[in-house]
Amino acid sequence: MPANADHLRFILGLKLKHERLERGLSLKQVAEAAGLSISYLSEIEKGRKYPKADKVLDLANALDVPFDDLVSLRVGQKLSPLKELFSSHLIQEFPFEMFGLEQQDFFGLITEEPGKVGALMQTFVEIGQMYNVSVEHFLFAALRSYQQMHNNYFPDLEEAAADFRKANDWDAPIGESRLANHLREVFNYLLDYETLPADADLQSFRSVFRDGEQPVLYINGELLPEQRAFVLAREIGFRVLDLKERPTTSSWIRAESFDQVLNNFKASYFAGALLIDRTLFREDVASFFDNEQWKPDALEQLVERHRATPEMVFYRLTELLPELFNLEDIFFMRFFNERETDYTVMNKVLNLSEVPIPHGIGMDEHHCRRWPALTLLKQLRLQQSNGSAHQHPSALAQRSHFMGQDTDYFVMSMARPLSLSPNTNSCVSIGLRMGKQFKRTVKFWNDDALASRRVHLTCERCPLSPAECRERVVPASIYEQRIEEQQKQEALDRLFKQALPADAST
Repeated sequence: MPANADHLRFILGLKLKHERLERGLSLKQVAEAAGLSISYLSEIEKGRKYPKADKVLDLANALDVPFDDLVSLRVGQKLSPLKELFSSHLIQEFPFEMFGLEQQDFFGLITEEPGKVGALMQTFVEIGQMYNVSVEHFLFAALRSYQQMHNNYFPDLEEAAADFRKANDWDAPIGESRLANHLREVFNYLLDYETLPADADLQSFRSVFRDGEQPVLYINGELLPEQRAFVLAREIGFRVLDLKERPTTSSWIRAESFDQVLNNFKASYFAGALLIDRTLFREDVASFFDNEQWKPDALEQLVERHRATPEMVFYRLTELLPELFNLEDIFFMRFFNERETDYTVMNKVLNLSEVPIPHGIGMDEHHCRRWPALTLLKQLRLQQSNGSAHQHPSALAQRSHFMGQDTDYFVMSMARPLSLSPNTNSCVSIGLRMGKQFKRTVKFWNDDALASRRVHLTCERCPLSPAECRERVVPASIYEQRIEEQQKQEALDRLFKQALPADAST
């Protein structure tokens, strides 16, 4: 990788600290010998400062190290793993500032034992490569962590959407045509609804953005009106928030930087806040929660009232439930299922709960069929195989006792066919921990008509026997392996506690 200023500062600081510690010298001793202040030398070692050539020479003399060795990018064997780590695309792109750190802060934490820690960190990078964990995975994981830190609620984006709606005198819900006209008239956009669905290689994209003197937004005309409205609202978000570094496609091919990932999130959050007004949505959700009985139709009406898809409404709930209803322990999941098979993929998750929901990276396990999302997908698949022309979302709720954490969650799910993939069904779920605040807020939580089921993450990890779980699709291989390992460990513990036989020395 080409040397940049950050790279040069870090390598010099790494070498200086390594040489100083090798000689058992303190910061004060080296600083005095080189005619520098202790604080300035500390900044150099942390990679924050790069001294002039004469000061580098003074440091070389103080440490009895050749000047050329200090300024060269070459490092010794002990420091090589740390240099490779710093040079990696992952570290160069990782958004340390989102967590109140700078790159130099991170490396300052690990340079006390640079050889050991560098090798350890490099091992993590190699493991990621071995399991095909790309830089994009790390960047999206960083974004999820950022959302979790803020309970997925961002007042500045909420206010930006509210201010925009007020400035344009728009009442919610906002129609697709109003959004399209705004892009054409205010931002000089050309909107193309025909190109994507007509191209076999592009028809899976919801939208593609082409920059230029007149920006072009290619929108897949096969999308539902609610989906097209979201694409348009997100595009307005990029403009209103002045987010210049951005992806060009609706679904990711490759994330070029964390700024792209973050800006796409901001524009999407803006779109959700613009289309689903916070005040109106709060009133409707409160009314829905006030029902004494679980009513699937009431959830479907909530979605229809805001002219949204189930995914848009469920994701909006993750943004507003913690802030407006004090329901913080929640999770969101989205599953896809091909109609011809029972194989289900979780391809989107936001976890603000204690449930250790797997992200699916490098994991070929079978999700527990007892969660309502997978139950709904199975029901939808059976309806379709019997010739049903079902197209509308169907809803299901259940009280789920998660055995892995011994915790109860109330889970609501909605399933529907995908508009761009006729042979694929999608189901979104939101789970809320059934604590005191939840039971005070959601009146229908104890509806006798609702199922209460024990669930786990995957079949492979579940302790239920086949007799207890008819939905099991594969054996509990991981659970059984852990039980076997536990039994061996207990046997060893018993062995070591026994008194030695009388003839043990013969």
